[in-house]
Amino acid sequence: MRWNALLTSAPLKTALLRTALAGLLVLPLSLVASSPASAASPISLTSGFYSNPDSGPAAWVRNNPSDSRAARIQSSIASQAIARWYTGGESGGIGPAVANYVGAADSRDKLPVLVAYNIPLRDACGGHSSGGAGSVAEYRTWISTFAAAVGTRPAVVVIEPDALSDFSCLSSAQVSDRLAMLAYASQMFQQKAPNTWAYLDAGHTNWVAPATMASRLNSAGVGNIRGFAVNVSNFYSTGSSETYGNSINSSLGGGSHFAVDTSRNGNGSNGEWCNPAGRKLGATPRVGGGEDLLLWVKTPGNSDGACGIAPTVPAGQFSPAIAVRLIDGT
Repeated sequence: MRWNALLTSAPLKTALLRTALAGLLVLPLSLVASSPASAASPISLTSGFYSNPDSGPAAWVRNNPSDSRAARIQSSIASQAIARWYTGGESGGIGPAVANYVGAADSRDKLPVLVAYNIPLRDACGGHSSGGAGSVAEYRTWISTFAAAVGTRPAVVVIEPDALSDFSCLSSAQVSDRLAMLAYASQMFQQKAPNTWAYLDAGHTNWVAPATMASRLNSAGVGNIRGFAVNVSNFYSTGSSETYGNSINSSLGGGSHFAVDTSRNGNGSNGEWCNPAGRKLGATPRVGGGEDLLLWVKTPGNSDGACGIAPTVPAGQFSPAIAVRLIDGT
């Protein structure tokens, strides 16, 4: 994929930055102090999606060059732009971890996709990916640091998969806390990462009714950011996901935008969510269509948990066996 090279060339970006800085020198001090950084589309600032050379599939291929599956996994999965997930406990802290990753992408003029996945009581009902920050205060510090580490560099961020759908195991007080934390997260990306398209996760087509999800998104501050994401880590077809996303957007009044996770939806869903058989890789990441973006948010080949076709593989661990089945659709 190649986006507008003229707009994204390094010399032009430098010239534009110098012009902007020069313009600030003639503004009244009060305006400089009170005005937020102006937002730009991360698409216009980059020349394609960033492919992480250290993703789980890429690392496996690098460490297993003689494995008969390595070439296929490299070609079909590891070479693609896959989101980088941050789940708490990052070595050196969340700030340096995010800053280094976004910086690596920016140095190559590419657009990174990141996932913030550390809300307290994470995956409360599913259980396979349980965990998250230990308190509301801890989460607020973590997500604020995350957004600040992205800063003005272009990025796409998906905020807290399942957080607005996974309510059935929470008390009313826990739901209120969760909505407040997500609203705070949306504010942090609005204020500290102006060139980021941030999306609150909105579940999938067969989980929460569109009008209900729209209400939750409003409470979680979707108006502060680019919009919402659907089908993250699930298998529903792109068409089904677009219908769901458009229904949510209609309930929101039509002013939002959405992205679709297509990483494993090539054969659609069979109603199962935890390492189901017969699923297949979906369309590779791209811009445009019936939504903002098609993304690979879930890493193809990473287990959903010790279940389904991978009963001994923990959640988040890469399995070449799962990967090959997704390539073949078996």
